This record gives sequence, structure tokens and C-alpha cells, in this order.
Amino acid sequence: MEKPRDKKDVLDLVETHNVKFIRLWFTDILGQLKSFAITTEELEGAFDEGMGFDGSSIKGYARIDESDMIAKPDPSTFQIVPWRPKEQAVARMFCDILNPDGTPYDGDPRYALKRNLERAKEKGYTLYLGPELEFFYFRNDKGTEVLDEGGYFDLTTLDAGSDLRRETVLTLEAMGIKVEYSHHEVAPSQHEIDLQYADALTMADNVMTYRVVVKEVASKYGCYATFMPKPIFGKNGSGMHTHQSLFKGDRNAFFDAKDKYYLSDLAKKYIAGLLSHAPELTAVCNQWVNSYKRLVPGYEAPVYIAWARRNRSSLVRVPLYKPGKEKATRIEFRSPDPACNPYLAFSVMLAAGLEGIEKGYELPEPVEKDIYHLSDGEKHELGITSLPGSLLEAVEIAEKSEVIRKALGEHIFNNLIESKKIEWDDYRIKIHPYELERYLPIL
Repeated sequence: MEKPRDKKDVLDLVETHNVKFIRLWFTDILGQLKSFAITTEELEGAFDEGMGFDGSSIKGYARIDESDMIAKPDPSTFQIVPWRPKEQAVARMFCDILNPDGTPYDGDPRYALKRNLERAKEKGYTLYLGPELEFFYFRNDKGTEVLDEGGYFDLTTLDAGSDLRRETVLTLEAMGIKVEYSHHEVAPSQHEIDLQYADALTMADNVMTYRVVVKEVASKYGCYATFMPKPIFGKNGSGMHTHQSLFKGDRNAFFDAKDKYYLSDLAKKYIAGLLSHAPELTAVCNQWVNSYKRLVPGYEAPVYIAWARRNRSSLVRVPLYKPGKEKATRIEFRSPDPACNPYLAFSVMLAAGLEGIEKGYELPEPVEKDIYHLSDGEKHELGITSLPGSLLEAVEIAEKSEVIRKALGEHIFNNLIESKKIEWDDYRIKIHPYELERYLPIL
């Protein structure tokens, strides 16, 4: 299906494909997808005036005394939903959230990303992203019974999820989302489907769609898919390594053929910005208590703030798959996990990179040693520090960050910090199985 450009294109597609319902999608500040359906008879009005709803019931949106919100669909995001019956087709569109007077709502994560992209656009740059989202298939949502004991890149005989991945890829492509790779990951029943590069706003929408599609296909096959960062103790967790580059027109601004790393001065400053502000980004890119069960040494999780080319124990990596190729030059930020809010995560990554560019941050030399095996003294000598070790530590660092506050805007920043403090307190006061197993027999 050709990508629609405006209201007229969508109305024509609705008639051509016999669409009966349109689901309007948007996200709360935690990245949870919200949705309501309208009939085709309401569609033209939705484009012209938007659809009103109660924002006080959405996490991080309006208070009850200022709850009227408007969801206005973006026609360029119209897609038929492949898992619904074709004879009564259902489509979806992402929405921008507006105030009653038609101005953008500050609590809308999609708007937050648009603001940050505008900051880059003012400098002549477009941000392109290619995230690698990992996830697990389990028998159901009641436990962590795996479907297979396969490992990285294992063949079908050891990979019980190959058919699920295949159908997921076909469904994504049917919705206009291009896929680069799909394969079994390191842990049992862990999988990865990598999305092809796209501009940042399109990619954030694609990540939200991806998570829905993965779960829908798993449900169809009678199992459960989860993007929980660390569901199984002692096994690798799930990450969302995010490849990124800035383009100026059709030229990759990160590329310099004369540099020994093929990196432009701009790219080096961008990396320096990511490294410098990495602790501040962590509460957004790793926003759950469980995220910090993944961010521990020894499981390919990047906890050390350094950069490298081949070294996967570093936080930022410059892939060498196609050295010297302009279009392929990018940097990979390895700490985010697939349960984050992509609109906010992409916002703070870009904000940190732009901070490095604007203020001329200096990039240290790469660290090509396995950082996991360096002593504390060796890490100190190389100037290598670590990401926050818990959600509380990450939130306390983010709370002091002007870079994060500016990137998210006051409304989202304050609501996110408050929400994460509540989550930590809720986790902290509960008695967990570990405590009963460890302490009850001896205390």
C-alpha cells in the first residue's frame, strides 16, 4: 500500500480497502500505547477538528481540573492492521495530542520528540535511527518457561521462534515497516528483529508498532512475547542498541573519509555528548526497576562509559561492517532497553549529542580492551566510569540534569521523575522472594 500523504489520500484508501474502523494511537509518558476506535463516518471530522478525550486518565497527562485533550490523527501514519479480517478492515493512525485551543500539548511524548528534531533541523540536520530490539517468547505471561534452548544465530532445529519471527517480519512489512535482520539471540527463547534506518519520528512510531506486532503474532501462536529487560536470572537481558547518524540533506554528517575512524569532527562531538551525559539519560533509556537487573557486567550489557569500534563492552560503538562507506557510517548507543518510551529515549539521545556539538565536547581515545576484565585501578586510569546501578540512582542524577529537563520539557520531566520515584518506593517496600529465600532460614 502506497504511503498516504494527506487527508484525501486516507479517505481514498478507506474506501478502496473497505475500512470500517480506525484505531487512533498515542502513548503516555511511560511509553504505553493508548488507543480508541472511531468509525469511518467520524474520520473527516477527526482530521479537521480532532477527537476529544479525558486526559486525566492517561499516565502523565492532565490533572482532572484540566482534563480535556484532543487527539488529531497524522494522515502519513495510516496503515491497514493486517491481523484484523479483510472483509471489515481496521486501520490505525498515530495522533498528535493537542490542547482544546489547538496548540500542541506539552505532555505528549511525540511532541517532545518533534521539538528536539526541530532543534536539529535548525542546524540543517536530520536524525536517522536503526534500533535493534530484543525480546523473549514464553509459554504464557504467568512465568518464564522458554520455547527453546537455542543460542545466537542458531538454526531452525534449535529455534522454536523462527515461524513467529517470520510472520512478524511479514506483518511489519505489510504495515510499511522495513526490516533488516531477524535471528535468535544469545539467551534461550530470546530473539531480535532489526528495523531498517528511518528518520527519528517515523522510527519512534515504528517501534511502538513493532512491539504491538510482536505481541499480536505471539498471541496468535498461543505464547507470550515480552520486552521486559531482564526476565531470566543468569541469562542475557534484552537491549535496544540504537544506531544513529545525522544527515545534512543526502550526505552523512558523521562521515569523514580522511579520518582514521571515518568519523567527522561533528560525529566525535556527538559521541562525546552521549558519553558525557550518559548517566543523565539512563532514567529515560532504562526507565524500569527491572532495567537495572540487565545493566550489570558480564552479560554483554554496556555499563561502562567509554567508546570503541569492535569492543561490545563499551557504551558507544562505531560499527565496522562497511568501513569507509559514507551511508553506513553511524554510532551505536548500547544501553537503552526495548521497554523504554522511544519518543523520549530518542529525544534525550539527540539532546545529549547536540549538546556535545554545540559546546565542542572533546572525545577521548577509544577503549578496545574488554572493560569487564579491567581492574578498578585500570578503569580509573583510563577515566572509565559506570552507568547508574539502580532506578533510584538514575532518577536522582536525571533530576539534576538541565539537558534532560530541556529535552523533555517541564511537564514530562516533572511527571516522569515523580512516577519513577513512586515506582522505586513501591519496589522498595515490598518483600521479594529473594529475601524470603535468603534470610528467612537464618534470621
